[in-house]
Amino acid sequence: MALFEQISEDIKKAMLARNKVELEALRGIKKELLEAKTSKEAAGELTDAVAIKVIQKMAKQGKDTAEVFASQGRQDLADEYLAQVEVYNKYLPQMMSDVELTVAVKAIIEQVGATSPKDMGKVMGVASKQLAGKAEGRAISDKVKEILNAMA
Repeated sequence: MALFEQISEDIKKAMLARNKVELEALRGIKKELLEAKTSKEAAGELTDAVAIKVIQKMAKQGKDTAEVFASQGRQDLADEYLAQVEVYNKYLPQMMSDVELTVAVKAIIEQVGATSPKDMGKVMGVASKQLAGKAEGRAISDKVKEILNAMA
């Protein structure tokens, strides 16, 4: 079953269970997926890979919004967004652990032939493509910087 159909089914389940938080999050996902499906680039096709990218973007935005609310002393609103992010995470592939990310980044650095922090751009170009969907961009960037600075 495609991710889009799975979300549609889960909306029905959330309605029956009267789970407001999950229902709101799932409806938000479905709205974004419908917009992605009808965009010019998609031409009516919505692959699971595209759907995952959309959901990842929503999860990142939700986390960022929650951080802003928390820093402004509005923990009640931050908790709402974090609850929605939990729902988004159910549909995302498992993220790499710190150890797995370190191993992957070291392999990419070796593959690219990077030797110093000056090579950050080369490494990030390859790492971003290879690790897309497996780790957050910020985590990849931090790990690349850490390893390259250790080499210098």
